Amino acid sequence: MSAASPPRPRTAPTRAVTPAGGTPEVRDPSVLGTWNSAVTSYYVLLGATLLLVAIGLVMVLSSSSIESLADGDSPYAVFLGQARFALIGLVALLVASRLPVRAVRLAAWPMLLAAVVFQLLVFTPLGRGEGGNRNWVALPGFMAQPSEVLKVALAIWIGAVLTRKLALLHEWKHALVPVVPVAAIAIGVVLLGHDLGTAMVMVLLVAGAMFVAGVPLRIFGFAGLIAAGGVALLTIGSPNRVNRIMSWLSDECDVTNECYQSLHAGYGLATGGWSGVGLGQSAEKWSYLPAAHNDFIYAILGEELGLVGTLLVLGLFALLAFAMVRIVRRHPDPFVKITTAAIFAWIIGQAMVNIAVVIGLAPVIGVPLPLVSAGGSALIMTMAALGILLSFARTEPGAAEALAARASVVRRSLAVIGRTRG
Repeated sequence: MSAASPPRPRTAPTRAVTPAGGTPEVRDPSVLGTWNSAVTSYYVLLGATLLLVAIGLVMVLSSSSIESLADGDSPYAVFLGQARFALIGLVALLVASRLPVRAVRLAAWPMLLAAVVFQLLVFTPLGRGEGGNRNWVALPGFMAQPSEVLKVALAIWIGAVLTRKLALLHEWKHALVPVVPVAAIAIGVVLLGHDLGTAMVMVLLVAGAMFVAGVPLRIFGFAGLIAAGGVALLTIGSPNRVNRIMSWLSDECDVTNECYQSLHAGYGLATGGWSGVGLGQSAEKWSYLPAAHNDFIYAILGEELGLVGTLLVLGLFALLAFAMVRIVRRHPDPFVKITTAAIFAWIIGQAMVNIAVVIGLAPVIGVPLPLVSAGGSALIMTMAALGILLSFARTEPGAAEALAARASVVRRSLAVIGRTRG
């Protein structure tokens, strides 16, 4: 690529429909249907998000009730906590959906710096660890996971930086600096807490942003090799991670092996069959499957709701992906395109990694299923990120006018109903 032709963010090509007369045909959205409406991205994103959160709440209640009783708590203890987080996340989603794009972009540097400082608190007396990972901070009445805040901040920051450097991304030093060093610092502070799963998701986030920004594939591939080498070294240097991989590759598995979770996840999915054993009827949640309401909630969903339930969740994630890709294709602002791509790689990539672990296609990594698994910080920050995407969707060409028109129709309809009742 020559210096005279700077890269543009990668988007799928669009073609105008030209009839025999040679004049491009302007199609009425009503003829094309709802899927080609200016507000399709907005409503698909909102609907799929709310449905996944609702399914998640139901499955958290079902999968956590037995363990809660065994711990001497109410069977609704985990569910009520998750419902509280969902309400906070809903407020975050609604507030973020109303933020101007300019305000989101201006917050890039302050938000990233604050998120890195917040992540460093895990190494203070406020920090807490679990399962060998030190990635929690004890706040009054709440255990927060700073890495979830860092994901959102990193996505916005990368979008802002790569947008400013679009004309220079064909040069390797501008493509890699400052994105790669700063991202390495952000990912590094997560790795200091031994949370390799979250760090891998953040690498996906950076890769998605760089790809859509138009970073040349040779530079992209070089950075990918460095990242892959780093993951390999971190894996080899940890006996726990090596054991997970060896257990995943082994044909033998018992309660003492790292593959125990994957084995019982497979039992749950196999038992569920086509339609499941029924909501609340899981056998694996009776202390057979560890982390049933967290990382392996997809197995309980498959056991109780069967293939139908698992395909429903996959379909909803596919709709999220469709809406995000649509924003990338249709929005004129490069910052929106790049930031959306980063959030796409994070949420959809993490979902695919989690599902791959549950069905046995990958060793146990330890990342939750977005919007579905129990976890307050993850749920709140994922909903906040999707709220930012809703803000982007509201500024797609024609979306603001269409949303205003629909709102006025609703107000007029309510006024007519009120006069009729009067």
